Order: sequence, then structure tokens, then C-alpha cells
Amino acid sequence: MDGMKSLGAACLVFSLLGGLAPSVQAQAAVSGAAQEYKLGAGDVIRIAVYQNPDLTLETRITESGVISFPLLGSVKLGGLSVSKAEELIATNLKSGGFVKQPQVTIVVTQVKGNQANVLGHVNKPGRYPLESGATHLTDLLSMAGGVDVGGGELLVLTGTRNGQPYRAEINLPKIFSPGGRDQDVEVMNGDVLWVDRSPIIYIYGEVQRPGASRLERDMTLMQALAAGGGTTLRGTKKGIQVHRKNAQGKVEVLEPAMDEILKDGDVVYVKESIF
Repeated sequence: MDGMKSLGAACLVFSLLGGLAPSVQAQAAVSGAAQEYKLGAGDVIRIAVYQNPDLTLETRITESGVISFPLLGSVKLGGLSVSKAEELIATNLKSGGFVKQPQVTIVVTQVKGNQANVLGHVNKPGRYPLESGATHLTDLLSMAGGVDVGGGELLVLTGTRNGQPYRAEINLPKIFSPGGRDQDVEVMNGDVLWVDRSPIIYIYGEVQRPGASRLERDMTLMQALAAGGGTTLRGTKKGIQVHRKNAQGKVEVLEPAMDEILKDGDVVYVKESIF
């Protein structure tokens, strides 16, 4: 049983980094369906009243959150959950003496009022509907197909909360660490999720595979050298230089120890042996 739990957790992390498997997407959809969706401007809805086909209506919610319903006129539904909107129309039909025991059903046919953008290093960037009442960052990321091969672990979510600008930086792996679930913040209408590129280092000189390389978390100089295929027959590990920009933007030339951790943008130069 413990093995199955570990396997399930591993599958979820992998899918968010590179796209969700269909089974995981289905589970996410079931979970989201349990939440109450709130109607927004632009949503297209279909309203039906049981045994009253003349009251069936398919309409779009206006920018002010209002629809025009037969017998009732203008009804404000924007911001209400589907169940509350059904209850409001039923109450008005009953209080107006139009239907004795109205049973109202509302189906959202097009989600346009609650959406968020996903940009940067994801497999399917674009604008996505927030179809549940509580869509979290991982839900939105899975809709976008997960982080692509050039993406990093840093996510930036921007938007508005209580009329004020909102910005949150989230480290994706921390969401899945013990106690990290609170990092999986709720996404609101109009939010923009940015997935940054992976940190990069550059290695040149007497190495087998010079060029740009992905900087893994806590990567040391020795590991970077290994990522470059090691030194050539003419190369030496002595006096390896690292060119790094300081806080003022000026390049400093360092000779770090082999176990020193590199930083994003570092340029590693491997010298030729004089012997």
C-alpha cells in the first residue's frame, strides 16, 4: 500500500513538470466538479424550468452580470454560484405567482467570465477557463500541459486581490514537500501565471561538450564539469575560472573550489594544461 502511495505521488510531480497523464486529468476534473462555480460576465448559460418549456432560455451574461429572463425581466446572476442562481430564479418565479413549485436548472455551456492566462515555459500557453469555484495553481498548470523542457522551478502568479495588485513567487517542488500545500495558491479571474526559464550556465575551453547547460538545483562546479563531458586530453581541472556578474552588474573572475555551488548565468572556463 505504501508503495502505491509513493508511486501516485511520483506520477503527480512528473505530470506537472511535463504534462498530466489522462487519468490524473480525470481525477483533477472530478475534484474540480465538487466545487461551486461562480457565474461571470460573458458566460453562456442554459436555463430550464421543469415542465415549463416556454421558459427555457440560452443566454449570455452581460458585463454588468445581468440576464433578461421571461416574465422576470432583468435578473442579476453575476458573482452567484450556479446553485444560488437557480435558487434566485426559482424564488422570483414563485413569488411572482408565475410557477407554483419551480424547479430550475442552469448549465454553463461556455465559460468566458472567469479565466486566467498561462505564459512562459509551458507546453500549451494560453488563456484557460476557471471552471471550478476553487482552481489552484497546480490545476491551472496542468491545463497548460505542465512545464516544458526549458522551464524552471520558479512560478510567478500576478493579479488583483481586494482591489490591490497581487504577486506571488512559488517554487514548484516546494508545493509537494511536507507542509507545502499552502504554496498551491488559489487562482482568481484575470490572474497571469508566468513559468520562468530554467537557470543556465555556460562552459567553454578544454571540455568535451562546451556550450550552455541547464543549472540543476545546488549544482557544483564538479557536477557542471561532468555535464560538459569532462576535460579534454589537453584540459586541466586546476585553475578553472568562473566568470560571474556581481550585484553591480560587473563581471568578476573567480577560482572556486570544485564543490562550490554555481549560480545562474555563470560562465565556466577550463584551461589547457601546460604539461
